[in-house]
Amino acid sequence: MSYYFSTIVNDSFSNAIQKVTDALKTEGFGILTEIDMKATLKKKLDVDIAPYTILGACNPPFAYQALQAEDKIGTMLPCNVIIQEKAPGKVEVSAVDPAASMQAIQNVELEKIAGTVREKLQKVIQHLAK
Repeated sequence: MSYYFSTIVNDSFSNAIQKVTDALKTEGFGILTEIDMKATLKKKLDVDIAPYTILGACNPPFAYQALQAEDKIGTMLPCNVIIQEKAPGKVEVSAVDPAASMQAIQNVELEKIAGTVREKLQKVIQHLAK
């Protein structure tokens, strides 16, 4: 089992971020964090990488259910989605597979929730692939 889902978006990096944000919103996710890895690594290490942004996405009802099932689940939240420019006009979008990452916890109730969140994130990636 892979730990992520991925697709290529043929658009600019900034447009791809907006498309991802909109697709996540359609599935009930909001963005809690946005980390610009390119800027961060330039500032901290003075290295250059291609544009790479990490979005910390959260679906509050499912986050609440997960917390009820496993009080330490916050160590694995939010659901990360990465956007990275592979070439001008070619942007890869990858989302974590929560079902894969939750296998280590061995909580049946959490597995059900992760499966539902997995389906929603797969829909986001499928929507972007169109």
